[in-house]
Amino acid sequence: MKKYLFLLLFSTVGIAQVSIEQTKHNNDIKLSALPYYSFGKGIGITSPDSLFQFNIRFRMQNRVSYIENDGENGAYDGQIRRLRLRFDGYVGNPKFLYAVQLSFAPGDVGEVHDGENINIIRDAVVFYRPNKHWNIGFGQTKLPGNRQRVNSSGGLQLTDRTINNAKFTIDRDFGFQFHNINEYKDKFSYNFKTAISTGEGRNITGKSDDGVALTGKVELQPFGAFTKDGTYFEGDVIREKKPKLLISGAFQQNNQAQRTQGQLGNYLFEKRTMKSFFLDGMFKYNGWAAMMSYMSRTTSKNALTYNPDDASEFNYVFVGNGFDYQTSYITPSNYEFIARYSIQHVGKDIETLAPNTKEYSFGVTKYIWEHTFKLQAELNYDTLDFYNGSTKNNWYVRFQVEIGI
Repeated sequence: MKKYLFLLLFSTVGIAQVSIEQTKHNNDIKLSALPYYSFGKGIGITSPDSLFQFNIRFRMQNRVSYIENDGENGAYDGQIRRLRLRFDGYVGNPKFLYAVQLSFAPGDVGEVHDGENINIIRDAVVFYRPNKHWNIGFGQTKLPGNRQRVNSSGGLQLTDRTINNAKFTIDRDFGFQFHNINEYKDKFSYNFKTAISTGEGRNITGKSDDGVALTGKVELQPFGAFTKDGTYFEGDVIREKKPKLLISGAFQQNNQAQRTQGQLGNYLFEKRTMKSFFLDGMFKYNGWAAMMSYMSRTTSKNALTYNPDDASEFNYVFVGNGFDYQTSYITPSNYEFIARYSIQHVGKDIETLAPNTKEYSFGVTKYIWEHTFKLQAELNYDTLDFYNGSTKNNWYVRFQVEIGI
């Protein structure tokens, strides 16, 4: 623990990438640490003396699905998948910023269990941005992990992220981060991002331990930065006039983690140190887009943990790896056609407990106001291969409307 305190005292750490575009007549503060896709600028208030700014945005996702799982009767599901409010601005000086994001939909908040906190707060973070290259912050927000998790769910082409993101992502956490940003329009660009955080996830209290999570990430854009922060939303809705490419890699070591997926999942019966590794690629040009990602998680000990009072009760770290491949094209009339393929392999420690999975997704999206107002239709098909040789095939078809400001 002493070495982490030493690191904390003598390192500057700040919250994910912050890209701020603000002028005297522009209330738009783009916080890509808390990537919340917005085509507009929300509703903003600036005090007469310009010492305070408050900006508010909202978005919601309404969806209906028909689902057929192998061995079960088909069923319809209608729900508000996401409903969020975001507030951001500055106090005293535009270099001192704040961002708050709250969630209200049942799928966002999750079930409330005895003794656990309600998960309304997604982001609550303060920033210091001394210049355009350095971003420093403290609070709860997304860690610099895999590309699809860093992207807002409002900037997705399909209605949900992949099966690999669901199992291997490192998501939100509370702590410090520090980012060095070097982005240029038409020449080689690069970003370095680091974080030291609790490793326990969002809205956790009463679960203190002697381990922290250390995260680092490198992003390279060989042909220059994407237009309008295009790395933070899927699909080439901007229709890049020149080819743009992103290559990134991230690593996290979560020491003495208490949950099955590090910052997410149920609680383990015994702590485990986890290592997560991510590789991402993104390409966009003239309406065409392609993405590829690799994710993995390993542990220093056996992934299984047992209840010391009842050996028949156990829980496990979800170890393994997976690949995602995604491609799309958007027509001049703003209809987009998307195809995605994901494959997931579980680790040997849990191969008898969880299946290997393949997922095929096809979608059509109509953009009315870029990603902030869109209609989405998706067909998804999963194949689950179990250790005993059995197979299950599940599928769903879904329609979703997203709207926000």
